[in-house]
Amino acid sequence: KVLFFSPQYGIVLDAGSSQTTVYVYEWPAEKENDTGVVSQTFKCNVKGPGISSYESNPGALAKPFDDCLNKVKERIPVHLHKNTSVYLGATAGMRLLRLQNETAANEVLASIQNYFRAQPFEFRGAQIITGPEEGVYGWITANYLMGNFLERNLWRSWVHPYRKDTIGALDLGGASTQISFIPEDSQENFNSTLQVKLYGYNYNVYTHSFQCYGRDEAEKRFLALLLQKSNTSSSVDNPCYPQDYNTALAMKYFSGRLCTQPLRPANYYPDQLVNFHGTGDPGLCQEMVSLLFNFTACRDREDCPFNGIHQPKVKGNFVAFSGFYYTINALNLSGHFSLADFNSSMWFFCSQSWAQLQFMLPKFEEIYARSYCFSANFIYYLLVHGYNFDAETWPQIHFQKEVSNNNF
Repeated sequence: KVLFFSPQYGIVLDAGSSQTTVYVYEWPAEKENDTGVVSQTFKCNVKGPGISSYESNPGALAKPFDDCLNKVKERIPVHLHKNTSVYLGATAGMRLLRLQNETAANEVLASIQNYFRAQPFEFRGAQIITGPEEGVYGWITANYLMGNFLERNLWRSWVHPYRKDTIGALDLGGASTQISFIPEDSQENFNSTLQVKLYGYNYNVYTHSFQCYGRDEAEKRFLALLLQKSNTSSSVDNPCYPQDYNTALAMKYFSGRLCTQPLRPANYYPDQLVNFHGTGDPGLCQEMVSLLFNFTACRDREDCPFNGIHQPKVKGNFVAFSGFYYTINALNLSGHFSLADFNSSMWFFCSQSWAQLQFMLPKFEEIYARSYCFSANFIYYLLVHGYNFDAETWPQIHFQKEVSNNNF
C-alpha cells in the first residue's frame, strides 16, 4: 500500500524595526526525513511600521496582522492549523524599546500574545532575540538556502557536502547591522565566536551585531549630528540630501530615541521643527558620515576596526541583503561589482538635484529617495572602514534582495 504523508507547516514572524514579515515553511512529515529539509512557501509583509512603533498604542498593533494571517490560513490546510507552530522573533527595534521603556516593550509583546492566542495555530511565543542570535540566524539561513549544509547524493539521500565553504552574511536592518562569518583561524577563541551544531557538524561562527548602526537609526544620528554642528535650527545644511531638497522634521523624530540621546541638544523641544536643506555635496557627505563611527577606540590595532570591537579579518564570499540591497539597487548596481564602480556610482548619485533624482529611480518615494545618498556613504564606511573590506575583497560581496539557492 502507498503511504501518503501530508507536509507539515510552520509560521515565523520576523518583527524588524521598520516592518514585520510573515513566512510560511513546509517540510515532509515522514519520520525517515529527519534531516529537516525545509522550504519557504509563502511570504507576506504586514502593512504599517514595525511593532516597536506601537509603544504608545499597543492595542492597535494586532489589526494589521489580519491581512497576512488570512492569506496564511488559506495556504495551510484547515485540518493542520492546530498542529502548525507560530513563532515571532523581534529584533533591534524592540531591543532598543526595551532599554528605553521596558513597560512599553512588555505591553507590545503582550498585545501580540493576545492576538495569537485567539488564532487557530499553536502559538510558541513572541520573543526579543539578541544581536548575536540575529547574526547567526542570518548566517544559517544564507548557508542553508545555498545548500552548504546538506546536498543530495546519487542515491537521493541528504548528505553533508564534501569540502564546501560556507559564506558570510551581512545584514543591514533599520536599527542594527550584523556581520557573521567563519574566520580563517576559527580555533582562535574570539569572545564573539559562537559554536553552532548543524546536522552533526560544528561551525565556529564569528558574529557581531552593532546596535544603533541600522540604516534608520544611523540616519537619525546623522541628522542629530548635523543639527549639533549647525548654529541655527531654522536651516541646517545636509550634504547627503539632494540639492534643492528641503524638509522640516520634528526634533523628536531624530533626537527622541535612545540611539540619539548622546547627541540631543541642550534646548530640546520634541515638537520643534528643524529645517533641513539639501546641498548634494558628495565630498562633505562622506566626511560627515565618517563621524558616526568611532575609529579611534581601536588605536590602530590590526583586528579592531571600529567602536573598540575585536573582529577577525574578513574571509571568503559574503552575501549582503536587506538594507544593503535596497541602497545598491537605487544606485543602479546589482550582484557583484568593484569598489571603484561603487564609488563612482555613489559620487554620481550624490551629485544629483532633487528634480533630477525623480527620473533616476525606478520607484520614487520621497522618504527613501532623499536618503539613498546617505545610505550609500554609510554602507561604504561600514564595509570599508568598519569591517575592513578593500578593493580586493569587495568583489567577494554579493548584494541580493534575499538569500536564495542560486549559485554565486
